[in-house]
Amino acid sequence: MAKAYRTSIAQFEKAHPDIKVELEVVPWADYWTKLPTDLAAGTAPDLFWLNSSNFALLADRHQIQPLDSWMHSAHISKNAFFQSQLNLYTRDGKLYGIPQLWDSIALFYNKAMVKKAGVNVAKLTWNPSGKGDTFLPAARKLTVDSAGKTAAQAGFDAKKVKTWGFNASNDLQAIYLDFLGSNGVQLEKGDRLGFDTPAGVAAMKYVVDLLNRQHVAPPASTTNGNGSKTLELFVSGKMALFQSGPYNLKSVQEGAKFSWGLAPMLKGPKGRLGVKHAVVTALSAKSGNAKAAQTFLAWLASTKGQMPIASGGYGFPGARGANAAFTAYWKKQGVDVKPFIEQAAVTTGSPQPPRGPKVQAEMTAFDPVFQEISSAA
Repeated sequence: MAKAYRTSIAQFEKAHPDIKVELEVVPWADYWTKLPTDLAAGTAPDLFWLNSSNFALLADRHQIQPLDSWMHSAHISKNAFFQSQLNLYTRDGKLYGIPQLWDSIALFYNKAMVKKAGVNVAKLTWNPSGKGDTFLPAARKLTVDSAGKTAAQAGFDAKKVKTWGFNASNDLQAIYLDFLGSNGVQLEKGDRLGFDTPAGVAAMKYVVDLLNRQHVAPPASTTNGNGSKTLELFVSGKMALFQSGPYNLKSVQEGAKFSWGLAPMLKGPKGRLGVKHAVVTALSAKSGNAKAAQTFLAWLASTKGQMPIASGGYGFPGARGANAAFTAYWKKQGVDVKPFIEQAAVTTGSPQPPRGPKVQAEMTAFDPVFQEISSAA
């Protein structure tokens, strides 16, 4: 992604030789501790990436600038972006970010494993009641031990699994939110966590059972401390189904030595309802170079400015006009990204990503509980 931004910056600077843009790359593990500290100290960059979990708190602290008036004066139409992305970063009627990337959830699958097991990945349905559940039987057939026994066969050894069926793990975006959402549960109720309901408990129990009772997903002891573990297992050919977002397309493309494809995400009792998220660029309220920063932000809002992201296949761009280039890139690679597009088009009932002003602190406090739940025998 940094490569795409460097290309975009070079194009901008060529057209605006009086403005110099410096790109700072901060590791994800440090970003959300460094950014609030820098904002409080007044040393934050003029422009920076922002996700939904942190935006409301920064908006309420008046540390980022609302952009509506500036967009109007700069003749930047909100119609250039998807409404769902704008809604995600609107608070008290004000917009606080320019969409850069969006994502939804789909199912990556190992074609050879799926074919051998006779699994129809396009019609996988889960249900905590067991009624009409086609996913669990499929996951059991796709999980194979070192002796060649599947989890559906007598004599299967759960302690010697060679290939796993699915990537159930402590993953909020690709797993928890989607199982909760497709069982009719939202993560938040107002500005507080609100998924402690019978349907929420049923969804979480189903996921945990995939690990600890059905043994079709890697044990939490191997994934809780390594958020990339399930991706590594999939690209190394040791996992059949990997539910995730387009943010992992590049990693799968570069790492997998087998034929793989994309299918719709798992369908639950309330439908195929997955989380949709977006990343925006925000403008610091204490920017010391506001005019130059706004000029560059206008570039980042444009189809041209986002084209390096799209044409390089790095992510679905926030600008509507650049999306076709992203789809075309992956079509050339033999990958149909339609499942992501179709999932993003689902509007009614989809689980909302975390966005309340307290959610970051709440999730930080709750994460150890998630880990304990998934580790429970």
